[in-house]
Amino acid sequence: MTELTYHSDSYVREFDAQVLGSGPAGVVLDRTAFYPGGGGQPCDQGSLEAGSHTWPVSGVRKENAVVVHSCGDHPPAAGVRLRGRLNWDRRYALMRVHTALHVLCGVIWRDYAAHVTGGNMDVLRARMDFEFENMHQALVREIEARANREVEMAREVRVRLLPRQEALAIPDLIRTKVNLLPEGLREIRVVEIVGLDLQADGGTHLANTREVGTIRIVDYKSKGRINKRLEIALE
Repeated sequence: MTELTYHSDSYVREFDAQVLGSGPAGVVLDRTAFYPGGGGQPCDQGSLEAGSHTWPVSGVRKENAVVVHSCGDHPPAAGVRLRGRLNWDRRYALMRVHTALHVLCGVIWRDYAAHVTGGNMDVLRARMDFEFENMHQALVREIEARANREVEMAREVRVRLLPRQEALAIPDLIRTKVNLLPEGLREIRVVEIVGLDLQADGGTHLANTREVGTIRIVDYKSKGRINKRLEIALE
């Protein structure tokens, strides 16, 4: 079992850990701040360091209850104590983008009652699809302005772990058209932008919307009769 520090504190940049398992498939640690990817958010990158040795972490994935770090052909051995360091600029950019998508989703759900039908993100860019029948330039600019007003309000972002029944009793917790939560999940991680948005989510987020910066909707397109895509970028 790996302790997932990114679930409780997205701002951890460095951490100490011990190697529990090591092999060609990757390295398993007793604790990690590396996000393994999921929900459209890419995995973290960085390094593991012990003494004079440094192993670049090029990829991270989750397998059941453990996080596996890809460290090349000669990974650190089991039992080694080491220090993990995230590529913080990359992680922080992804946190800004992910929180920006929640702002966008919160505004569109509150003001237009449109479900999310898909999405993906990268460093400082992302796309999200919504159940809109029509999309046009005036509506895009209206959504963009409303989203940026929410950013400027400096809304607090809170993260909680709730028992499954309690979480699913929250109205509109699932904003996607299809409920993607695994059936066996006993606790559900809930991310709240206070006063705007409340969703089940496993990714990493900012502590306050003011850190997002300006959201620009740089493109929009139709992906079906009732499916429209918004593409955003941050500076």
